[in-house]
Amino acid sequence: MPRLSAMPPVTRFAPSPTGLLHLGHGLSALLAHRWARENGGTFLLRFDDIDAGRVRETFYAAAITDLAWLGIAADTPPIRQSARLPLYAAALEKLRAMGLAYPCFCSRKDLAQSAAAPHGPTPIYPGTCRNLPPDVIAARMATAAVPAWRLDMAAARTRTGPLNWQDAAGRTYGANAAAHGDIVLARRDAPTSYHLSSTIDDADMGISHVVRGDDLFDATSVHRLLQALLDLPSPRYTHHALVGDATGRRLAKRDGAASLATLRDAGVDGLCLAADLLAGKLPLGYCWVKA
Repeated sequence: MPRLSAMPPVTRFAPSPTGLLHLGHGLSALLAHRWARENGGTFLLRFDDIDAGRVRETFYAAAITDLAWLGIAADTPPIRQSARLPLYAAALEKLRAMGLAYPCFCSRKDLAQSAAAPHGPTPIYPGTCRNLPPDVIAARMATAAVPAWRLDMAAARTRTGPLNWQDAAGRTYGANAAAHGDIVLARRDAPTSYHLSSTIDDADMGISHVVRGDDLFDATSVHRLLQALLDLPSPRYTHHALVGDATGRRLAKRDGAASLATLRDAGVDGLCLAADLLAGKLPLGYCWVKA
């Protein structure tokens, strides 16, 4: 990736401590770490741990161990989103004050039924609660119903107009946040959401380059919209191909054999594995420690 700024870059790796890291996580971390090191920048580690029901303390330490095995160390102590909730609350309040956020009382059953409706290849929220009368909202709030908070996507896009974002090579992409519908800003079971907290943190941490998998390419449009609404800077983005097995099947947390801890315990050399991942090789079978 060519360096486009005279300022040293700041990159990050932001796993969720809800399971063990897998090869795809390793590639993202390695690319972000290399980008910082090759350009005299800073590499940060952030734990996206807002999903309190699935987070386990053991996974924080496991991630740090896995990264060290690959030759990766953060330049500052790790940051936890769970310690930064006031930042997200302030951003949500700003969006509410702008008239762009509304409470959503839909249950999981309601959402499942709406997802079954013919909204195209990617079902989106149909706006059931978007225009609830104030008295209805007040009545539901009075019954202690905890709402989610959603972004009024149409109103938000009207406010910002067309938006673009850029990748690390300077290529420009149109931001198509509308395809996501009225995204969740704060969940019913958490005071924020991935989209809101990630956007706020990248700005607050001074992240200049975001490196992540192709599966988050579309999310970048949402983050660009939130950056514009909240007057935040927009980093450059790099989306790398996902790591797959020999058949091309995507590897994920649920694939125990793909976890970095499993490979380490089996005797794989971490630095050799890191080199193979950065070289784009299928790692399995290349880096076994010889007896």
